[in-house]
Amino acid sequence: MWQGRTEAYAGSFARLCAHPVQALLDAAGVGAGTRVLDVGTGTGTAAVAARARGARVSAVDADAGMVAAARARGIDARTGVLPELPYQDGEFDAVVGNFVLNHVGRPRPALAGLHRVLRPGGRLALTTWSERRGAGQDLLGRACAAGGAVIPAYIPRLDPAEDWTRTPEGFTQLLGGAGFLEVEAAELAWDHRAGVEEWWSGASGGVATIGLVVTSQDAETVVRIRREYERLCAEYADAEGQLALPHIALLASGRRT
Repeated sequence: MWQGRTEAYAGSFARLCAHPVQALLDAAGVGAGTRVLDVGTGTGTAAVAARARGARVSAVDADAGMVAAARARGIDARTGVLPELPYQDGEFDAVVGNFVLNHVGRPRPALAGLHRVLRPGGRLALTTWSERRGAGQDLLGRACAAGGAVIPAYIPRLDPAEDWTRTPEGFTQLLGGAGFLEVEAAELAWDHRAGVEEWWSGASGGVATIGLVVTSQDAETVVRIRREYERLCAEYADAEGQLALPHIALLASGRRT
């Protein structure tokens, strides 16, 4: 799903996903000297922010292109897929995962893998998208629907048996069930500002599920989607033509037993 899309991600959705990073690091107690692992590091945004706090940072991602991008920023990054992380038991004081849980097919085993690499008393902090969506999150999806896009059958879908409720309460229960204590979860809401072309470039570059939908269409359908996208952008444009796109995410944290 992410192979070959590092550049497209960096030029579009990476800025969106950067918004909660400081709150994520605060929730994990990341500071000077903290041994921290950034799981699903992507281009290394959270890892770089942790390093700026004086933390001792390691990072891991399933995609080799993302790992290369993080390494180019001076991060000690490795390739690895949850739940089988290439680290020792109890190696880290803190583990953070910024929008990684929404990309794993088996969330509970993934959490077990994160629990394993934390030392006793270490802290975990995760973000994911909320069930309660901001209006800006649906802009590209609305354009696809209006343009007559057909969702391909190969789009990855979470097995209902592995699913969980994406609310603060549901997130709290998920982490508690994985053995974490003192779990807290809350919504984060913000307006993501992006240019019309920037926001389109993520989808047209095949990034995330919406990108798979857009790039699977025939050329005529893509033209219609783009036309509908431009029409719908007027709902979110400011006086300078920039988009202000409301988004809602969840942030949860807990302590290892």
